[in-house]
Amino acid sequence: MSEIIIEEVQNLQEKVLSLLEEKDLKSLKSLLQGIDDNLMLLQVIQELSRVETMVVFRLLSKDQALYVFEELDSPVQRELLESFADDYARMLVEDLDPDDRVALFDELPAKVAKKLIGLLSPEERKVTYMLMGYEPETAGRIMTPYFTSLKKEMTAQMALEKIRNQAKNEDTETIYTIYVTDNAKKLEGTLSLRQLLIAEPSQKIEDIMHEVLVKVSTDTDQEEVATALKDYDLLSIPVVDREDRIVGIVTIDDAMDILEHEVTEDMYAAAGLADITGKETNRSEVLVRGSLWANWKVRLPFLLVAIVGGILAALLIGGFEDTLEEVIIVAFFIPLIMDLGGSVGTQSTTVFARGLALGHIDVKKFGKQLVREVGIGLSIGVITGIITGIVAGVWGGLSDGIPLLGLAVGLAVMVTVTVASLIGFLVPYLLVRMKLDQVAGAAPIITTIKDITGLLTYFLLVSLFVGII
Repeated sequence: MSEIIIEEVQNLQEKVLSLLEEKDLKSLKSLLQGIDDNLMLLQVIQELSRVETMVVFRLLSKDQALYVFEELDSPVQRELLESFADDYARMLVEDLDPDDRVALFDELPAKVAKKLIGLLSPEERKVTYMLMGYEPETAGRIMTPYFTSLKKEMTAQMALEKIRNQAKNEDTETIYTIYVTDNAKKLEGTLSLRQLLIAEPSQKIEDIMHEVLVKVSTDTDQEEVATALKDYDLLSIPVVDREDRIVGIVTIDDAMDILEHEVTEDMYAAAGLADITGKETNRSEVLVRGSLWANWKVRLPFLLVAIVGGILAALLIGGFEDTLEEVIIVAFFIPLIMDLGGSVGTQSTTVFARGLALGHIDVKKFGKQLVREVGIGLSIGVITGIITGIVAGVWGGLSDGIPLLGLAVGLAVMVTVTVASLIGFLVPYLLVRMKLDQVAGAAPIITTIKDITGLLTYFLLVSLFVGII
């Protein structure tokens, strides 16, 4: 996104927030409905709080509301639907494509989904129940029943007239690929809109159609469907029942969503992390919107680990009390070493969490990626160790006549930073593998390990190089 567009989005967001704060809903409605760029509108809404989103959403035009609703995450969609009056909720859900509607219902609590189905028109309810009757993650579940079909005995002129009428129906997802059926709806052939346009008006459809080479059944796995669309470079693929009657199509945009989801799911499954997306979503909801008791259960056990680690660190410092009393300057660098280790540990944890969430971390090759992260940590440790070592050496040499303190500090920083990068990457991975909350648990565990190893390394090096035992 260019800097100009980013600035436009920020300016628009500031105006929206200002009008919300002033409670000037009339001006806000005028501002929102005057926005022609729905993508920009979506970016603004995604930065609002849940309450602000609910207020703004009611002020959108119908077309804006439908676009934004389809692009929002499932938890936000659910909250919006539960907050809307029945008529508005029905309008939103009924205007979704049938396959998108069923996907939404799969994410909603059964009680909410049942209520929304009851609000649909008889025709849309029938279509919805039909799709929901197929097994999850099959072609039948993700197909749309709205497609363009012709009879083979039609002429090209008759066919074009029928397509013009069908194109006026907004439910039809694509008219570029046309399917030819007999009177029993059995699939017999296919042709493109281009082929139909260049045909002679009197030509019969059966003379210009092609035999169907690629089709799937209603129980075909959705990943196979998406792969077929991609491999054969199709805009859509027909879905047939056991009698070879066409009952729907799967379009390329749905296929790309499926492939992205399946690749991520397979990647996680290979490392025993198949349910990570759902689990992380549930944990996030507990921590953000859950009760006080629910937060205690998740967070306090890990903080107890931090308390134990803090006590052990205190005992470790107490064991070197004589060293600290004899050369007070040694204590000056303890916060520096701890803070550097903590910062690097946090960076590594963030890199892991974001990479895992976005699919940039290949869990099949985690060992290789761990080695890479440790290598990066070591290089950072060497650089920061040299800098801090020089400072400590000059300081110690001038104030206490112990320039070798710089060597102890520099090496301690290098070791602490390297260890922090290792555990900052490894600990959250192990927590995920153990099905524990890596967001709540990683920091206390990393802090404990980093503090103990950093302090122990520092005091041992001080004893070695400075000669104080």
